Amino acid sequence: MDAIIMAGGFGSRLGMGEKPIVELLGKPLISYVIDALENTEDIGKIYVAVSPATPTTGSVVKNRYNDKVKVIDTMGGNYVADMVYAVKTAGITEPVLVLMSDIPLLNPKLIKHVIEEYEKCETPAMSVFSPIYVCKGLGIRPDTVFNWNGKLIVPAGINVLDGKDVEKEQAYVSLILEDIELALNVNTVDDLQKCKEMLVEKNEALLTQNNV
Repeated sequence: MDAIIMAGGFGSRLGMGEKPIVELLGKPLISYVIDALENTEDIGKIYVAVSPATPTTGSVVKNRYNDKVKVIDTMGGNYVADMVYAVKTAGITEPVLVLMSDIPLLNPKLIKHVIEEYEKCETPAMSVFSPIYVCKGLGIRPDTVFNWNGKLIVPAGINVLDGKDVEKEQAYVSLILEDIELALNVNTVDDLQKCKEMLVEKNEALLTQNNV
C-alpha cells in the first residue's frame, strides 16, 4: 500500500515555522513518520504533499531522502482538495494510506495493524481515532472531538481511502485504538515537549534493556 503524508498546513498553533520540519531531538517531525513508513513491509511508495505554506519542507524531504520519497506540490488552503490532488498526481488507483506529518511516535507495528484492520473492514475507507480519555490521560486538549456510538473520539490523523474513487464520498468505518502513540499529535509546544519526554524515556529503556 502506498502512503501520502499531508504536510501543507500552517502549524499556527505551534508557532515555530513550518511544522513538518520542526526539530524533535535533532530530527524533523516529518522524518519520524517517513522512517516509520520506510520500516513497514506493507508500505510501497511514499509521497509527501506540501503547499505554498511549507516550501522548505519539500526541500528538506528531497535532501534527506532523494528519490526514495516523492514530493507533490499542492495548491494549499484546503486539506481535502490537496489530498485528492496528491492521490491523482501520484496515480494511485488502489487503497492508499493518508496520514499527517505530526505523529512522531508512530511506529511500523501500528502502521501494520491499521493496514490489517482495513483489509478486514470490507468498506472503501477507514479512519483511525483515539478515545478522548487517552488524550486526557496525556494532558492533551484536542481541537476536534466526535461522538461515536456514545463515545467521544479524536481523529488520529490516519486514514485509508480507495484511490480510484478519491473524488467521491466513500463509506468508511472508524477504527478506535487506545495506543498513546496515535493520540499524541504535535499541535502545541506542550505536545512537542511531551513527545520529547516519551522518546527520551523510550530510548533510555532500550539502552537499559540492551545492557542487561
